[in-house]
Order: sequence, then C-alpha cells, then structure tokens
Amino acid sequence: MSESPLKGWNVANRYEKKSLLIAINFIAGLSIFFFGYDQGMMSGVNNSPDYCDHMKYGWVSEDGTVHVTNSVRQGGIVAIYYFGTLLGCLFGGYLGDRLGRIKAVAVGAGWAVLGAALQCSAQNVAWMCCARVINGVGTGILNCIVPVYSAETADYTSRGTFIALEFTLNIFGVVAAYWLEYGLSYVDSGFSPIRWRLPIAFQIIPLLALFLLIWFFPESPRWLVKNGQHDEAKYILRRLRGTETEEAEQEYRDIVNVIALEEQTAKQHSYFHMFFGLGSGKLHLGRRVQLVIWLQIFQEWLGIAGVTVYAPTIFANAGFSTRKAAWLSGLNNIFYMFSTLINAFTIDKIGRRATMYWGAVGQAIAMFLGGGFSRLQVEHPDNSSYGAAAASFVFIYTSIFGASWLLVPWLYPTEIFPLEVRARGNAFGVFGWSIGNGWLTLLCPVMFDSIGEKTLYIFGACNIAVLPIVWALYPETNQRTLEEVDFLFASDSIWNWEAEREFARLKSENPQFSHAAFVVGGANIEEKGTSLPTDDISNINDDYTHSVDVKSDSNTKEKL
Repeated sequence: MSESPLKGWNVANRYEKKSLLIAINFIAGLSIFFFGYDQGMMSGVNNSPDYCDHMKYGWVSEDGTVHVTNSVRQGGIVAIYYFGTLLGCLFGGYLGDRLGRIKAVAVGAGWAVLGAALQCSAQNVAWMCCARVINGVGTGILNCIVPVYSAETADYTSRGTFIALEFTLNIFGVVAAYWLEYGLSYVDSGFSPIRWRLPIAFQIIPLLALFLLIWFFPESPRWLVKNGQHDEAKYILRRLRGTETEEAEQEYRDIVNVIALEEQTAKQHSYFHMFFGLGSGKLHLGRRVQLVIWLQIFQEWLGIAGVTVYAPTIFANAGFSTRKAAWLSGLNNIFYMFSTLINAFTIDKIGRRATMYWGAVGQAIAMFLGGGFSRLQVEHPDNSSYGAAAASFVFIYTSIFGASWLLVPWLYPTEIFPLEVRARGNAFGVFGWSIGNGWLTLLCPVMFDSIGEKTLYIFGACNIAVLPIVWALYPETNQRTLEEVDFLFASDSIWNWEAEREFARLKSENPQFSHAAFVVGGANIEEKGTSLPTDDISNINDDYTHSVDVKSDSNTKEKL
C-alpha cells in the first residue's frame, strides 16, 4: 500500500473496498437513524398528558387520554420543525460545497444536539418552538449532506442499494422512538414528564456519536478533486475500489474531465441562479432543481407523513381502543422497517422509475380500501372485521411505501446534480421535503378532525396523480454514473423521452467515452495538483456538440 496522504488516524487507512464502504454506511446510518427517530418521536410526545399541559393544546381525562382542542397549535409545534430543516438544508448545501462533506456533517450534528437539549427542557410553547427550529436546522444540514456523501463514495452499480440499507436504519429510528415512548407510557400511568422528556433527550446519543466519529472518516473524493486535492482523492478512490483493476484510476479521470466541462458550462451557482436555471447553459440546473423539489413534496402527499405521525388516530377511527391503536401503530412501524430491505434488492435492478410506478399504484389501492373499510366500521360499529380490514390496509400501505417511495426521493437528488453544486442541489430536495412535510403535518390534525377517514382518499388520489408526472418528467438514473447524468439532461426539452433520445444520440456519437465521462484523448490529467487545462475545452454550443482541443503530438482536434 502506498503511503497515505491522509492526516491522523482515518478509517480509509485501515479498511478498503467492502469493509470501508460498510464503515461509511455505518457512520451515515447514525445520521439517518437520528433523522427517523426525530420524525417518529412526536407521535408519542403528542399523547403525553404532561406535554399537553405544558403546551396547552387540549385537556387530559382521568385515564390519561389527551383530548385535543387546538389542533392548529398541536400541528404547528410539530410543523415548525420543518421551517428549521428548510433553513438548515440551504445552509448545509453551502457548507457542504464550500468546506467539504465531513465538516458540514459535524456542524449539523452539533446544531441538532443543541436543539435536542433545548427541546427536552422546554417549559412552554415559545421555548419548544424555538428549540424545534434549532433542532430542525441541524437535521436539515445532515439530510442535505449525508445522502450526497454516501452517493459520492458508493460504486455506481450499487449506489441505490448502498443508500437503501441506510434508510432501513431510518425506519429503525422511527421504530425505536415509538416503542420507547410506548414503554414509558406505563410509567406513573403515563402522567410522568419522563414520558416525553426522555425520548427527546435520547436522540442526543447518536448525534454525539456522529459528531465524535465523523472526523475519522475520509472526505468525498469528488469534493477533493473539485478543490484540487488530487493525491488524497486518488488514494481514497483506490481504497474504495481496490488496486486490482483500473476502476479507481478510470473513475478519477472521469471526475476530473467532468469537472472541467462543468466549469466551462455553468458560471453561476447561487441558489437563486440554480432555482431559475440562470447561467447554467446546457446543464439545465433549473429543471433539475424543480424535479427534486416536487419529488419530495409528492412523497409526503402520498400519505406517509400522515400515517407515521397520526397512525394511532387512523386506527382509533377504525374502531380500536386507544391502547390497542397505539400497539398497532408500533407493530406497523416494525413492518415498515423490514419492508425497506426490499429496496436494497430491487432499486438497482428495476430502476427508480419502475419503483415509483409500482409503489404509487399499490399505495393508492391501500389508501382507498383503508379509508373505505374505516367508513364501514363507523357505520357498523358492531362488526369489528371492518376495522381489522382497515388496519390491514394501513399495514400494506406502509410496507409498500417502505419498499418503494421511501428511498427514491432521497436518492434521486444525489444523482442528478453536477459535482460543482451537488450538495446545494440536494439541499433543494430537503427544501421540498421541508415544505411538503411541514405543510402536511400542519394540515393533518385539521383534516383528521374535519373529514376523518376521508383523508385517506385524498392520499390515494395523490398516488394516482403522480404516475403520469413521473412517466413524463423524470429520466432514469439507474446504472448511470454520477458523471454521466449531465448527458441525461442535455436536451432542451423537459420530456423524459426527449431526454433519453438525446442521451442515446450523444452516447452513440461518442463511443470513446468510458463510463460516459468526458475523456480527453492525449490530455495529461494525472499531473499533481492540477485539473484539465480549461483552454482544452471549448464552450458548449446550442446543440451540445462540442469540440475539444487535444494537445497531442499530432495537434488534431477531436469532436466530442
């Protein structure tokens, strides 16, 4: 093994290939676990009598049941967290592209620890809301950076599987939060403040572990190349891919060539320019931004935000007692967790689009039937079989979602943005998730109070509506390298079939591309501390056929 250019103790010096990827999976999983735990936590917190008394959104009966009289306040306390994640993702995107993935993760973990400490000590609504915003900022930073870090270190043939396994830990976080709170509901008959303060404080444990351990992990090789740290990047790629083949060297050359082309193509990288697609030329950053924002909003309106937080309400509407509804909700989360493992086996085989197709169809059927049987239970309270059927379809819905739509909206943004703006691009995905989740979390208690099980019909309709949108607008990224995706968005048309046609044309006209990167024949890209000379690459013209000046012995010009 060549001498390591990495300073201090680093897992990349000790492990390589599969072992190193597992280690990266573990550290990313800590963040994803916290993300899931934080989402699932508020379901049980809302049912704590002591919490209700402090936040004053209802009253508590003698048996400890919380009766909500101000659903807007209850939902608002939950939803304001997503205002924090919205701010955090924008800040995190900037940090991740400017300081690197590792430092950005550390900042996010630190912010989240502060927010969690303030939440578990909250004494009133204002205190709780401020604490949740701070906690949300940390979560937004982590959600923006960690999936990008995972995608940039994974091999392109198994990128989806790599991130899918991390999201199993995400739902394990939901499960851990739920059952911890379920157990604490028996302490002092559920009236103890420990019922809600301890679960909030518990999230500090994985956050502190993440903050302390992340410094011993390698930086993203793609970020290192972008910032001129070529020796470190090549070393980390060799440790990730192995030295038995030329894969690491080829991936390095692909990254360098694409960075050179991207720098010539897009001159403006602010959030404003990216959102409106200004100055991005044939990279069409504005189109990519809109795709990831709306994909995350679609994900929430397919029903998962309502089912995760308000599952006990759904089961209660189906005729189950409060205690049994809580038990069923926890069991549903366990099914949800195990269903995510299906993604690990299918996402890189059938692709992102097919995963969204079958998921949306199955979820729509489950939502419509779940709502229908809930209505029948209300009309026929003596027949408990209707309630059992309604509960079954909620289980089926969450299992299908875990095997399909849970992953794709988080994976897609990490794949479709150029390296120069990948963290900021993923920030727009978290931005969309914050809007969709915050909006729906605020509306869910109002909808369940007003229209009951008919809320499930709305979710079912949204699943049907998303099918033609995915078919028409979202290109397939499966089995394509991160560097290759620029070709996929080369077309001026927004339609998927035009994007694929242009992609196929560019590929067929340029068979010299390895891994579809912009390889420049004869150019020296191995020189220490340098990237491709920018004068070797001409500006991209309107039909995306470029000329590259190759400074070889023959002084020929090769058309890309």
